Amino acid sequence: MTLFFYLIIALITFFAFLHAWVKKDYDVSRTVVINKPREEVFTFVRQLKNQPLWNPWFQRDPEAVMKYKGEDGKVGASFYWKGNAKVGEGIQRITKAKQGRVYETKILFIKPVKVNALTYIGVKEIEAEKTKMVWGTRGHLPFPLTIISIFHSPEKALGENFDKGLKDLKKLLEAR
Repeated sequence: MTLFFYLIIALITFFAFLHAWVKKDYDVSRTVVINKPREEVFTFVRQLKNQPLWNPWFQRDPEAVMKYKGEDGKVGASFYWKGNAKVGEGIQRITKAKQGRVYETKILFIKPVKVNALTYIGVKEIEAEKTKMVWGTRGHLPFPLTIISIFHSPEKALGENFDKGLKDLKKLLEAR
């Protein structure tokens, strides 16, 4: 029984050490060039109702429940979603919308794990019909996600989805 107690204490100490050692903050982003005017790109991406058309997380469950509040695309607008295990449940609210330039939202993931994150989109005109767009997220990992991040980093987990979403967005907007 004493050996079992020491093993439990050792495991708790090991995980506490890993949690203290691991980087807890993350900032992951990706960039794409879209052959459309900046205002057209910005107007489309700031609409919460457009996200299921290009955001890969919402494509994982076409049957997910989505409820919108407020004037879409404006500060204070929000939406709630609840889907399968791949989509989870959460709330996203627009916190900043600088016309034609920057768009930020706060996201509260309720399930499968409670986490807060800030997403951001920035657009910049390269030429009249060419826009550079950055899509990213930053946040703080709570325990036990810090331990999981050792083996499955936010850069890899989020980056692959950002790449897919931006590819889908580029294809969608350039086809319009």
